[in-house]
Amino acid sequence: MRPFNFEKVNSVAEASAMKSVNKQFIAGGTNLVDLMKKNIAQPETLIDVHLALTNSIDYHNNVLIIGAVASNTKVAVDKEVIEKFPLISKAILAGASPQIRNMASSAGNLLQRTRCPYFYDITTPCNKRKPNSGCSAVDGNNRMSAIAGYNEQCVAVHPSDFCVALAALDATVTAVTKEQKEITIPIKDFHKLPENTPWLDNNLPQDAVITKIEIPNNSFSKHSTYVKLRDRSSYAFALISVAAALDLNGKRIKEARLASGGVAHKPWRWFEVEKFLEGKRVAEDVFEEAAKLATKDLKPLSENGYKIPMLQRAIVTALKNCINQ
Repeated sequence: MRPFNFEKVNSVAEASAMKSVNKQFIAGGTNLVDLMKKNIAQPETLIDVHLALTNSIDYHNNVLIIGAVASNTKVAVDKEVIEKFPLISKAILAGASPQIRNMASSAGNLLQRTRCPYFYDITTPCNKRKPNSGCSAVDGNNRMSAIAGYNEQCVAVHPSDFCVALAALDATVTAVTKEQKEITIPIKDFHKLPENTPWLDNNLPQDAVITKIEIPNNSFSKHSTYVKLRDRSSYAFALISVAAALDLNGKRIKEARLASGGVAHKPWRWFEVEKFLEGKRVAEDVFEEAAKLATKDLKPLSENGYKIPMLQRAIVTALKNCINQ
């Protein structure tokens, strides 16, 4: 690891004024430190933001407000989260290890980088690591790569479980710019697809500091689940994950939410499938039809065709789990 300076800031204004390409924020450091060890991230200065940002978790006016440096563990075990937003807790507890969840911050979770093997191998071309150098995974080891929303620029997938649940529940991300202007970004627009700038993971302005995550109240607390399929049950990133939530009126679905991880460069929301499920009866054949609808236009790469039937079964399982609670 290269030498670096370490500084602390006491306010959001001070933090946003210092942010630059060569200066990066650190909270838990569960992803950034790994990148520094691999010489992928080489900041001259690390800026500790713990004193500048809040780790509070509040519920006001039917909105859950999660402070930027609230640890993943604190969010997952919070009483209001478990009672009113259990999907969030279930997704977080499916990710990483207890030690990492204890350190990882909520804002940092949103900003983590891909776990594509070529991104971590500095001897290989990678557009995310070195713009316009090429994507080694397109014709290489793409077993864990995307099946939706990718292009030849990048086939990496977003690694967060927390963000999949946030996508399903229409969360918003609040940040403050260097001019002290507060901006709000819907979670569906926060992360981005590769397009022509695969080295950019999200649409957060360069000078902005995330201050909080907000989740509006919903009717899914009784019927939501998170299904994560991976190579091993402990500390592994998703091959496929599904966040599912249903609002039921008897045996009919009033409203549905469905999002996935392990399929794209961003948490993937199945809007067409949600619309299909509205008004339908809760039955396995309906869920199977929904799963087929989700996968009808997906195009796997050379080594990840197995993800199509895996995703179909994960969607059916998640929807069945919602009604069996």
